[in-house]
Amino acid sequence: MTSNILLQRINQQQFLRNLRNKFLSLHSSLLETERIAYEQVRGRVTSAELLQLVIDHEQFAWLHRISELVVQIDEMLAADEPILPESVQKLIADARRLIVPSELGNAFARKYYAALQREPSVVLAHAEVSQLLAVK
Repeated sequence: MTSNILLQRINQQQFLRNLRNKFLSLHSSLLETERIAYEQVRGRVTSAELLQLVIDHEQFAWLHRISELVVQIDEMLAADEPILPESVQKLIADARRLIVPSELGNAFARKYYAALQREPSVVLAHAEVSQLLAVK
């Protein structure tokens, strides 16, 4: 393997790890906004209750799209075979499409739009993800 190919693979893995971390941060901010909204209606929840809500409750279901993207990145990084550039480009395209907020879009886009309107930490996390996706 030439050093150029090796360097490309290292850069690709570094990019994927960075993207994974940025999406985890975004997910964390979004989860916090949903927890607050849930608790305003139903009262405080413990960490264990929150985990169960994230898994089962429809109010949190829209966040699964980000979780699925993180799992996809994890699988790419853990795979024995080299990551194909086309796979990375598809992942980037999917990620870019996912984080488009819209008042009139699908359920994820609408909830994402609302979270961006009410929570500065979501805006910052969104900017970090967007900035990283703009590089590739």
